Amino acid sequence: MARPSEEFLLAWSSLSCDVDVTGWQVISLPSAGPVEVKAGRRSPDNAEAVLLHFPTAQLARTERLPEGKGFVVEKADSATDEGLKLAMTRQEAGSEDLFAAMSCDVVGAIDNAVASGASESKLLRIFIGRVFAWQQFMSRGAAPLSLEAELGLIGELSFMILLLESGAPMDMTLNGWVGPDDAPQDFMLGDGAIEVKATMSSAGLSVKIGSLEQLDDSVVSPLFLAALRFSRDGEGLTLPEIILKVEKRLQGDAGVISFFRQKLLVAGYSETHISQYTRKFDFKECRIFSISENFPRLTHGLVTLGVTKALYEINLDNAYNYLTDLDAALIQLGVTG
Repeated sequence: MARPSEEFLLAWSSLSCDVDVTGWQVISLPSAGPVEVKAGRRSPDNAEAVLLHFPTAQLARTERLPEGKGFVVEKADSATDEGLKLAMTRQEAGSEDLFAAMSCDVVGAIDNAVASGASESKLLRIFIGRVFAWQQFMSRGAAPLSLEAELGLIGELSFMILLLESGAPMDMTLNGWVGPDDAPQDFMLGDGAIEVKATMSSAGLSVKIGSLEQLDDSVVSPLFLAALRFSRDGEGLTLPEIILKVEKRLQGDAGVISFFRQKLLVAGYSETHISQYTRKFDFKECRIFSISENFPRLTHGLVTLGVTKALYEINLDNAYNYLTDLDAALIQLGVTG
């Protein structure tokens, strides 16, 4: 759970740096286990910052610290503190509200890991990973998801629930969810992959395919296409409600839920925009197709030499010969017995 924003906002509002003196003004906040947490401002730019002191953990010499649109993470030298001291600082162009939300989320992720018994070195890795997730989120524009992107994420999360209900292991399912990383397919599971497509088409099951790689079983096999149909008839769940449903399926494991929320950030979802996601999506059906020879698709091996990219649409009502079911797909993938 994220820390309360007031914890940081009140500290920052009470600090003001002397522009003529280089250094830090800080206020100590509740620690995250062994990690000391401070809110601070840096002279001479008076920028808001969160300072974390890891008493024994260390970074590799060649490790690159994350830097995004609106913030930077850097080592904060200290003559008195041993160990590793890192400062996450807002840059001038960065939104104050977004930086505060990021600070609450990042420190909250460390709190959650402490509660699950993580070592100090693990806490450092969680901090770095969470900040990199925010870096990717901000690189997407840090704006609410478009309707198309929102529907796509709802499709992936709804399919994740179907996987868990079908007996796919929780760790495999969550680690195999690679859609947020812009991988060719959305889930890498067992020996193959599953591409997920969500549609609101009411006449025919039509889906858009975004590349020549998505349905190419010469690259990954076995390969399946999961087509999920939704409607907007006043029933159904909002995106935040579907996320909560997934988290309940994750059995309340704080570490797993924290990793899931990190993936959501990479996918472009932040709780700072939760009030924007009021649309309800009613799940109607899921059809599973086995991708094999003569399936209606475009791949590098099926297009004329020189064609390198393609965006096309398939009416899956014409692919009935390739229909299978999720249980059979998971057996073929080697996910279940």
